Amino acid sequence: MSEEARRNDGDNDGPVEEELEESFDAVVTEGAERLHRTVRAVIVTGLFGGLEVALGVMAYLAVLDETDSHLLAGLAFGIGLVAIYLAHSELFTEDFLMPVAAVVSRDGTPAQLAKLWVGTLLANLVGGWGVMWLVAQAFPQWLMVLSESAHHFVDAPLNTQSICLAILGGSTMTLLTRMQQGTTSDVARIIAAMAAGFLLAGLQLFHSILDSLLIFGAIHAGAEVDYRQWIEWFGYTVGFNIIGGVMLVTVLRLVRTKELVKEERRS
Repeated sequence: MSEEARRNDGDNDGPVEEELEESFDAVVTEGAERLHRTVRAVIVTGLFGGLEVALGVMAYLAVLDETDSHLLAGLAFGIGLVAIYLAHSELFTEDFLMPVAAVVSRDGTPAQLAKLWVGTLLANLVGGWGVMWLVAQAFPQWLMVLSESAHHFVDAPLNTQSICLAILGGSTMTLLTRMQQGTTSDVARIIAAMAAGFLLAGLQLFHSILDSLLIFGAIHAGAEVDYRQWIEWFGYTVGFNIIGGVMLVTVLRLVRTKELVKEERRS
């Protein structure tokens, strides 16, 4: 086949498909940008992420209170992920692909990754905590649904099921990031966000930010849940979220594009 014909077929002379090469470049570029943010930018972006995901939690609670269906409520929660995408803010679990890829490609350092993770995580929790106080005061009739949602997580024992739910929670959000980086269509990215929201909330996967906000809401509303129970649940959930996102999605992605990683390191 001639060189012109190969170009017409969408092939290139690189070690991987053209689509993967373009996606890899976008992932590393965006990851490096996040790693080089100032502390102020990390915190502000994370605060907005917490505020916006709390809107999704509010929609989730409204539908769950009316229908008692976690699947329908999960669709409503997708509103929060769409808001995060359109507002260009981010959740802690969105930083398991692009910044890690940038560090592996030597476009950033582990210290910068730690700053991004810690700053975004804390800011997400603070922003979400504040909005959930407003939600609990505005909708006192949601006390029962908040209490039941919170107890679903804090009462869960640390066993194989809980670990798997946390791993799936982390991998689902990282897969969302990968899907959104794989297309330039805003419509496709919004559909991906709604689908991820359905899986996370509808199936009650363990997600360190989303479910923390449900627990915070229950505490604000006066349910029999306290911060000690939240910390015990959060401690292992955040760890297995990282394992799910990094090991199940990011590592496999980097292995698939290892030739591009080597080229990026040399350059």
